[in-house]
Amino acid sequence: MKILPSLSKIIRRRLIYASAAIVSAISFGALGFYLIEGFSALDSVYLATETVTTVGYGDIAPKTPMGRVFAILFMLIGGGTVLYSLTVLAQAVIQSEFIEAFGINRKTREMEKLENHFIVCGAGRVGRRIIRSLQKEKCQFVLIERDAQKLVDFEDDAMHIIVGDATLEENLHRAGVERAKGLASCLADDADNVYVVLTARGLNNKLHIVARAVEEQAEPKLIRAGANRVVAPIIIGGQSMARALLKPAIADFMDSIVAENLDLVFEEVAIDGDSAYAGKLLRETNINRELNLIVVAIRQKSGEMFFHPMGETRIGEGDLLIVIGKAEAVAKLISVNK
Repeated sequence: MKILPSLSKIIRRRLIYASAAIVSAISFGALGFYLIEGFSALDSVYLATETVTTVGYGDIAPKTPMGRVFAILFMLIGGGTVLYSLTVLAQAVIQSEFIEAFGINRKTREMEKLENHFIVCGAGRVGRRIIRSLQKEKCQFVLIERDAQKLVDFEDDAMHIIVGDATLEENLHRAGVERAKGLASCLADDADNVYVVLTARGLNNKLHIVARAVEEQAEPKLIRAGANRVVAPIIIGGQSMARALLKPAIADFMDSIVAENLDLVFEEVAIDGDSAYAGKLLRETNINRELNLIVVAIRQKSGEMFFHPMGETRIGEGDLLIVIGKAEAVAKLISVNK
């Protein structure tokens, strides 16, 4: 995870410049001793290193007057350069440690303030798609992934990342599971997903949990562990291929919605007591007449689902409208509903 990227670049630049100065000083001294004193290349490098490190000339020393003059100048110039460069290196290391500690503490404080956010467990192929969708919707989320190599593509200072095991309760606590709105467990092992779901459900009984099932047999176990929904990519992929084979027109339509080629979106709109639609019949609203939206279904507060509701259907407080239509019209519906 990248911590304060602008400062990190400055520190890396200092490290590069300081290292280059040390190498240049030793190379310059070695070349001078090689040409003036006629030492071998190894002895010249050895003598130059002795000079800049102020170790002294205990075994090899300049013999000619010109060599001694060069040694004096090299001690003053080369030695000072290297000592300054070593100081810069030490400062850079200390600053990088401080910045990293500061960045981690800052991220921890930010995560402690998160509410109604999402938690994604696993940054594999499924987890990456979930993250892209959350970023597109500008939702706040915390990513938990034990493999640091998978986090290379997520070097974004705005992201909240925990490098650790999602099955550990302490990491779910750090991610703010008690204050979270939803959790997606998309680890590569069904047993790990069951453990994450079981632990998260114990920490937050109102949390909406979606879990990945690698094998079909894991679905009932995940449901019993506390998952609200279980998604099996293999099953969904097989159903999608079968639909494309048997009913290609329907498959094209569904793919167009998912890819947003038709500018059509599915959206769920919650109706609260202050909503302009609460208590009205469906035909009395502007949902179909003005916004040209189709109400596909209404999930009542009791949990009962009504598909293709008619105009005489009354919208109640706590209902959830599932609509399809143009993205602009859906945005207007959400703004009127508030």
